[in-house]
Amino acid sequence: MNTLLTKQTPITQQALAAIAHMPTKSLPVLMDEDFARSLTDADFMDIAVLLARKSYDEGGCPIGAVIVDNASHQIVGKGHNTLVQEGHPYNHGETSAIRDAGRIDFSNTTIYSSLSPCDVCATLVRMRGFGRVVVGDVTNASGTESFLRANGVRVDILEHPTGIELYARFRAEKPDQDLEDWRGLSAVRHR
Repeated sequence: MNTLLTKQTPITQQALAAIAHMPTKSLPVLMDEDFARSLTDADFMDIAVLLARKSYDEGGCPIGAVIVDNASHQIVGKGHNTLVQEGHPYNHGETSAIRDAGRIDFSNTTIYSSLSPCDVCATLVRMRGFGRVVVGDVTNASGTESFLRANGVRVDILEHPTGIELYARFRAEKPDQDLEDWRGLSAVRHR
């Protein structure tokens, strides 16, 4: 099969954007195994932030996540927050990526999240047996990293300046939506 992204292809923002926006199951048509193996933690975090930007552009909370098989570097799931777009209170970036990956063994995967996971997402990461989480923003939100570490999940912080700025802008523009995403509509009503 001829793929567009090969070992000889430079890793550019355009290539990462194509990966972010193409359905996960179609990624083998876009990139070959050698290209996938060349992707770094920073590249996967760039993809998570591109997914966060997609949510923001759709009117949602800018949080994206990518799940990667540790051995092959193949992306097995990705998603973005769709609280507003789908009217679902727990379609967070991480839950969306886990749903996209489906029924797999997560113990040999890494999940890259553009923002520190909320309590629900951190619990799901622990429950599904992820071995590693890479967090792109602990400036705007943090707190579950110690819970994850205490439950045997390796947590690496790889702060992403674009993701940090995007979430700060969102929080300033839509504080009620930010509060709803973290604590529900009752918190907004009782503000």
